[in-house]
Amino acid sequence: MHCTLAREVDGGSSSSMRLNFLPKHETNNAKQHECSQMCPRQAHGHNLCPTSPKKIVGAVGAPRVGDIVDRWPALLMESQVVAEFHQINNVNLRTQFYKELDRHTPRLITLFRDKAIKTGKTAEELAKLMRIYDIQVNFSFHMIQNYINRWFVHSLHLLRALPVYLCEDASKFFRTCSTLDSADGPDLTDTPLALLTVVTDDTTDSALFSPESICIVFEDEILVNGPTNLGDSFLLLFGYIYALDLKYPNKLELTFTFIQKVVICFEDNKLLKGRLLTLKNDLFNE
Repeated sequence: MHCTLAREVDGGSSSSMRLNFLPKHETNNAKQHECSQMCPRQAHGHNLCPTSPKKIVGAVGAPRVGDIVDRWPALLMESQVVAEFHQINNVNLRTQFYKELDRHTPRLITLFRDKAIKTGKTAEELAKLMRIYDIQVNFSFHMIQNYINRWFVHSLHLLRALPVYLCEDASKFFRTCSTLDSADGPDLTDTPLALLTVVTDDTTDSALFSPESICIVFEDEILVNGPTNLGDSFLLLFGYIYALDLKYPNKLELTFTFIQKVVICFEDNKLLKGRLLTLKNDLFNE
């Protein structure tokens, strides 16, 4: 069977979904049907208003992420994921993510420090992360590219500390292992969605700041070996969630909703409640 590229990636300005390997004899109707099977919200060739993703990873009857990627192999490229996100939401994911994260960093760090000096399990976990953070920030001042290193440390620390501050369990999402070999590799059973960090030694600071690689996991399988920068890997995963119309992880719904509404600045007409509303108020009411 001869296959052809249905449409070139054009930086996210296209108005319809692309199939990357489409048999020449298939008609437009066949193409539209395959699109609707893969990603329903893009099948009709229009952009939807930014909303929370809907499809639950691994839900009965839903197509597996691996099967979708097999039929849409360009999704293995970061540039394609970013282009699809731009097509859906008309937002440059990378620019928006880091711009807002950088803007909120000083206030968030202050909130984390205030919480860390209190008592309780959450305070202890935050205090541990803050100690590692301070060491890395001080170290970055001695590097040649000071700004780049501090920016990397800031984004990484915020992503790890945010779920702790919101009292969410990220232990099944931020995973670590020492090898990806099939014999001694990690057990990914019951892992619908995760960032798997490969480290040379199993220590917290190593997992945070010097990983060998970071893999994006969907439905118990490694989908792609992402960037070694946790911020870039999280950004890529967030793009996958929108490109594939997936639901946020149940145990990290507050964390992902914060990224959606405060960092990416997407509103879905749903009022914030509880800890998330308190955090937003504390963030903007200095």
